[in-house]
Amino acid sequence: MAIDARRLEKIDQEIERIKRQLGRIGVVRPGSLTRQYKDPKHHTGGYYQVSYTHRMKSRTAYVQATFATEVRQQIREYKKLKTLIERWVALGIEHSQLSMRLRSSR
Repeated sequence: MAIDARRLEKIDQEIERIKRQLGRIGVVRPGSLTRQYKDPKHHTGGYYQVSYTHRMKSRTAYVQATFATEVRQQIREYKKLKTLIERWVALGIEHSQLSMRLRSSR
C-alpha cells in the first residue's frame, strides 16, 4: 500500500503543476484557421476563415489577415487547455480510485 500512497502524492503534485499551467493560458478560441481563395484554381482573392463548434453549433467566420497570427495563437491556447483538462480528469479518476482502495484496506 506504500506504493499507492506514493502514487497519490505524485498525482497531487502533477495536479498542482497542471493548475499552475492553466493559470498561464491566455485567450482561448476553438477551431481551425484556414486560408481560402475566391478563385482556388489560380490562388487569387485569398482570405482567412476560422471554423469551430461552440455550444453544439458549427460556425464559420472570416478573419482579416492582420489577425491571423493572433487567432492561431488563441487556437493553440485552446488546444493546450483541453489537453491539460483531459490530463487533470484522468489524474482525478486515478486519485479517486487509489484513495478509496487505500481507505478500504485499513
